[in-house]
Amino acid sequence: MGELSMRVTLVVIGSLLAAAACNARASAAQPVPAPVMDAKLASSSSRETAVVAGGCFWGIQAVFQHVKGVTSATSGYSGGSAKTAQYETVSTGETGHAESVEIVYDASQITYGELLRVFFSVAHDPTELNRQGPDEGTQYRSVIFYRNDEQKRIAEAYIAQLDKAGAFRHRIVTQVVPLQAFYPAESYHQNYAALHPNQPYIFFNDAPKVEHLKQEFPELYTAK
Repeated sequence: MGELSMRVTLVVIGSLLAAAACNARASAAQPVPAPVMDAKLASSSSRETAVVAGGCFWGIQAVFQHVKGVTSATSGYSGGSAKTAQYETVSTGETGHAESVEIVYDASQITYGELLRVFFSVAHDPTELNRQGPDEGTQYRSVIFYRNDEQKRIAEAYIAQLDKAGAFRHRIVTQVVPLQAFYPAESYHQNYAALHPNQPYIFFNDAPKVEHLKQEFPELYTAK
């Protein structure tokens, strides 16, 4: 876990400076509005899946594990092939993968657009290109991996809506691309933020995102 140790060491040194940098909320010019185009809530319990990427998957996973209606959030890799979907290889930034999170949710409790609102509001900064806070490289890029045409339409329309509204000080660089495959990350990456709350990286970079979720979306927050 050489790359993992390096990540933690670098953040211990620069975490105080990086903390403000990786808060999506800090870059917003105004509160992020709800999407105008969205799916309707399902009339009965319905299992749906969304895949997004935006920096280290620890923080993205931590945020969505606290979103009402989300059944599970799994850290993993998307955008590259199965044979290179391992942490040490992905960390070279040469595999095409992005550190991603697969979100399984009940579409009768939360919509795809509401998940994207959380993604843009508190989970990451969608205006940073190939980086998030202290983490740099294409593996940390901002991506929405859509599973069907409806997800594509909602994602593209929402990005256009946010840019037109000037919701952020800079234009959104989030990619919207078809999901080819999602590969779960190694077991030691799963639930990492919950299992290591006092680690400097988690304390300064990821815990504030969960707190912002609780403050900005109390109706969506769950302490599970």
